[in-house]
Amino acid sequence: MKWKLPRWRPPGGLRPWVAGISLLLVLLALWSHGQEVLALAPDQRGWALLVFGLALTVVAQWANGLAWWALLRWLQLPLPLLEMVQLFVRTNLLKYLPGGVWHQVDRVRLLRQRGASGRRALLSVLLEALLMVIAAFCLVPFGGLQAGLGVVCPLALLLLRPQWLNRLLERLLRSKRKLLQDSDEEALNFEPLRGAPWQPLLLEFPFLLLRFSGFACCVVCFSSVASVGWGSWLAGFALAWSMGLVVPGAPGGLGVFELVLLARLSGAVPEAEVLAVLVSYRLISVAAELLAAGGVELDRRQRPSLQS
Repeated sequence: MKWKLPRWRPPGGLRPWVAGISLLLVLLALWSHGQEVLALAPDQRGWALLVFGLALTVVAQWANGLAWWALLRWLQLPLPLLEMVQLFVRTNLLKYLPGGVWHQVDRVRLLRQRGASGRRALLSVLLEALLMVIAAFCLVPFGGLQAGLGVVCPLALLLLRPQWLNRLLERLLRSKRKLLQDSDEEALNFEPLRGAPWQPLLLEFPFLLLRFSGFACCVVCFSSVASVGWGSWLAGFALAWSMGLVVPGAPGGLGVFELVLLARLSGAVPEAEVLAVLVSYRLISVAAELLAAGGVELDRRQRPSLQS
């Protein structure tokens, strides 16, 4: 049975409204603080920091691909390292399309073309997102107790207990299977996984810390770290990034990431500074993904000529 890309159907329920309202609120904040944000133009040192942050965010794309390759091996899909990392980086830009799932759709399709079963291909994209969220939650305690968030968030590690992980994945597998409109019944046959993907989880931490390092360059450029400390910036970034990942209908977390971070740092950091950091980081993030994907595409086009 062939694996077919589905037609696009707008997400139902409140999904598009959550992303849309979040983006609207961020745009309103930018409108009200526009002059203050523009006044925070970076100097020569600031531009150098932003370029360095861009480079770190490009490296983060490859680190994320490495973690996904380790997850594929854990799922008993021994595919080539370089090819899988390039596949991951190349499909990353698709998350900005409406719905925010097309990067997963394309990865599943390409894995199927390389002989992976529908079930394992789906599990690879579901587990990858879950591990990123769990890793991000483990960074939240660096900001202190935060009204209990610093204690509760690391408990997400309990989801990796096999009996809980298998139940969660079975439900996610069925829901994602409906989203992708797969007609292959084999994708529904869930076989319990043994153990937990600890190695892929550990590899998500370098990825997140590299992304935060790119974000930190924007913080140093536009804001004062001393007002809240790096622990609070890291905790706020991790929480906002994970919320942007899990909220349905938010392509690339656009709007959701910005709104959550604004809410977390409200009152502690001037809103204009936070907005300047968020706008610069969003531009850096998209530019890094474009550069990484463009580099992979350029390598693919040059490789046949090099071999000939």
